[in-house]
Amino acid sequence: MNIYLEIFTSFAKIGAFTIGGGYAMIPLIQKEVVERKGWLTKDEFIDYLAISQSAPGILAINISIFVGEKLKGIKGSVIASLGSALPSFVMILVIAIFFQNYKDNETVIKIFTGIRPAVVALIAVPFLTLSKSASLNRYTAIIPVIAIVLIAFMGVSPIWLILSGAILGLFYHFLSAKR
Repeated sequence: MNIYLEIFTSFAKIGAFTIGGGYAMIPLIQKEVVERKGWLTKDEFIDYLAISQSAPGILAINISIFVGEKLKGIKGSVIASLGSALPSFVMILVIAIFFQNYKDNETVIKIFTGIRPAVVALIAVPFLTLSKSASLNRYTAIIPVIAIVLIAFMGVSPIWLILSGAILGLFYHFLSAKR
C-alpha cells in the first residue's frame, strides 16, 4: 500500500470512529501508530503527545501532524492531518444539517445522555495509560498533583505550568550533565 494512503487511512479510521474529541483519540492513535504500525516508539509517542498538548490547536490534528512529518515530511503531515480531520468534518456537517430538526427528539436526547459516560471513560483511559508510562516515582508523582491543584483550584493558566516545566526540565538536564 502507498505510504501516503496508509497514513491517510490510519488517521481517517481514528477520526471517523472516535467520539469525544482529542483525548478520547489518544488510545486509538497510540494503538495505531505505536503497536500496529510501529511508526513511533512508546517514548516518542509520549513526547509527541506532550508537544501536541502544549501547542495551540486541536490535539488529534497536532499529533497527526507530528507523526506524518516524521514519516514523510511536510506531505506526510498534510496527509495525516487531512485523514484525522476529514471524517469528523463530514460527520459534523451532516449532523448540523439534520440535527436542527431532531435536537428536541426524546430518542436523540437519550442517545447523547448515554454517550456522555462513555466519553468520560475514553478520556480516563489515556490518563491512566500515560500515568503508567511517564516513569513517575514517589518524588515526581507529586508534580501532576500540584499541577491539578494549581489549575483547578487556584486558576493558574496551564501555559505557565508548561513553561515552568520546560524551564525546570532544562535546569535538571544541565544539572545532571554537570555531575
